[in-house]
Amino acid sequence: MQTIPSALGALRANKGRSLLTTLGIIIGVAAVIAIVALGEGASASVSNQLSGLGTNLLTISPGSTSSGGARTGAGNATTLKAADADTIAQKVPGLSGVSPVVGGSAQVIAGNQNWSTRIQGVTPPYLTIEDWTIAQGSAFTTQDNTQSNNVAVLGTTVVSNLFPNGQSPIGQTIRIRNVPFTVIGVLQSKGSGPGGDQDDTVLVPFQTAQVRLFGSSNISQIVVQVSDATQMDSATTQIQTLLREQHRLTTRQADDFTIRNNNDIISRVSSVSTTMTMLLGGVAAVSLVVGGIGIMNIMLVSVTERTREIGIRLAIGAQPRDVLAQFLVEAVVLSVLGGVVGIMVGSGVALVLPMVAGWATVVPWNAIVLSFGVSAAIGMFFGIYPARKASQLDPIVALRYE
Repeated sequence: MQTIPSALGALRANKGRSLLTTLGIIIGVAAVIAIVALGEGASASVSNQLSGLGTNLLTISPGSTSSGGARTGAGNATTLKAADADTIAQKVPGLSGVSPVVGGSAQVIAGNQNWSTRIQGVTPPYLTIEDWTIAQGSAFTTQDNTQSNNVAVLGTTVVSNLFPNGQSPIGQTIRIRNVPFTVIGVLQSKGSGPGGDQDDTVLVPFQTAQVRLFGSSNISQIVVQVSDATQMDSATTQIQTLLREQHRLTTRQADDFTIRNNNDIISRVSSVSTTMTMLLGGVAAVSLVVGGIGIMNIMLVSVTERTREIGIRLAIGAQPRDVLAQFLVEAVVLSVLGGVVGIMVGSGVALVLPMVAGWATVVPWNAIVLSFGVSAAIGMFFGIYPARKASQLDPIVALRYE
C-alpha cells in the first residue's frame, strides 16, 4: 500500500530531473497527436470536397486512359455526343440522373465589370447530381433547355466580382462572348474543391451553350448519378458496354472514353492519407522510444544513487517485490505524466494550427487513448530493468555502498 506514496515522494524530491526525464515522452506524444490530427483533418477536408462534387457519381470523359492514369490518343473531344447521354439515361437502369456537360472559359461582362470564369452548359438534373443548391432565385428548367433560352445561374465568386457593391444579380443582364443572358439564380457556395474554386462558375442551359456559345455538337463530359452505391460497378460495366456499342468499337479497339468513379477516388484519397498519417506518426513515435530510453537511464542512475536506501529497506524487512514495485511505479508515473502533458500540448497545437496556418485538423479520440496507453506501456517496458536491478541488490553489499 505504501508503494505508490513512496514512489511519488521520490519523484517530488527530484522535480527538476523528473521534468527533464519526461521531455522525450512529451515531445513524442505531442508530435504523434499533432501529426495524426493534421492527417485526419486533411483526409476529412479532401473527402468533404470530393463529396461536394456529388455522391455515387460517375464522370464520363472523351478519350481513354492508360493503366497508369495518363491520357492516351485512343479518343478525343469528338468521341462524346449528347446522344450518348440520352442513350445512357434511357437504357441503363438504377440511375437517378444523367446530364451532358459542355464547357469552356470565357469573359463575362456585367455593366463595367468583367470576370473570366468557367462556363458550363448543363441540363436541369446536373444541379442535383453535383449536389448544387440554389441560394437565390431559381434554376433553369427543361423548357429553358429545349428552347435554348438565354438564362444563367451564377456561382458566388462570379457574383462577388461582377456585382461588387452587393446588389442582387437576379434579373440583371450579363454578356458571355457578347451574348446577353438574364441571371435567374445564384448557387449556394461550396468553396474550394479538387479542381479549384467550385464557386467560380456560370451554369447555362445545355442547348443554349451548344448553339449560342460553343457552336459544337461535341460535349466535354457526361455526369451520371447512380441511385444505389452498391450498384456503382454494375452501372459502370453497363455504361461501358453501351458506349462501346454506340461508338461501334470492335473488340480489338480500346475505349474512346473514360469512366471515373468518384466513390473510388474518395476511397483512394482516404487510403493514401491514412497511409501517410501512419507513416509520419510512426516517425514521430520514434521519439517515444528515445524518451523511454531516457527514463530507463535516469532510473538506473536513481538506483545507483539510492543503493544504500534500498539496502536499508531490504534489511528491515522489505520484500524485493516491494522495491521492484516502487521503481516500476516511478517509471510508469514519469511516462504517464509525460504522456498526459504531451496529449495536452499536441491537442493545443492541433487547435492553434487552423487559426495560424489555416490547416484543417481533427484530433481523434482513439489517438488520445492510444497515446496514453503507449505512454504507460513504455514506462513499464523501460522501467522493468532498473526496477529488477534494484530489487535484486544484496542488502549487505548495499549497506556498505558509499
